Amino acid sequence: MILTSDAFGYGEEIPAKYTCDGENISPELSWDSFPSQTKSFALTCDDPDAPSGGWVHWVVYNIPADINSLQERMPSDSILQNGINQGLTDFRTTGYGGPCPPSGKHRYFFKIYALDENLVLEPGMEMDDLMKAISPHIIASGELMGVYSRKR
Repeated sequence: MILTSDAFGYGEEIPAKYTCDGENISPELSWDSFPSQTKSFALTCDDPDAPSGGWVHWVVYNIPADINSLQERMPSDSILQNGINQGLTDFRTTGYGGPCPPSGKHRYFFKIYALDENLVLEPGMEMDDLMKAISPHIIASGELMGVYSRKR
């Protein structure tokens, strides 16, 4: 699978607009080259360089198979009008929480998963619980990695 954004390319700097130093809104993301038997998608974003060993910035799931993009500035509701659910981040909120590293340059991995089933998952899940639920159903995946360091 191929995951892309109009905002940044793989390994490129995430614009401040999508971070705690800017508007802290989600970037537009789109994906393609997924299996025809895909029934739904899930998406996560995390920072493995966080001092705690990892920080979850976004958890999105129950994305219908006929949707292959997420708009910029996604609402932070746990249940969206199109049935998409969002889980709990390490900021203890639902919806997107942008990069906000305490120091240095951090990597942010946006990962998309194609699933072979329409799983019925409760809104507000944490990433670990989501990954346990979807792992047996992942038939393809893709990632987009961006970097960010705060300008002080």
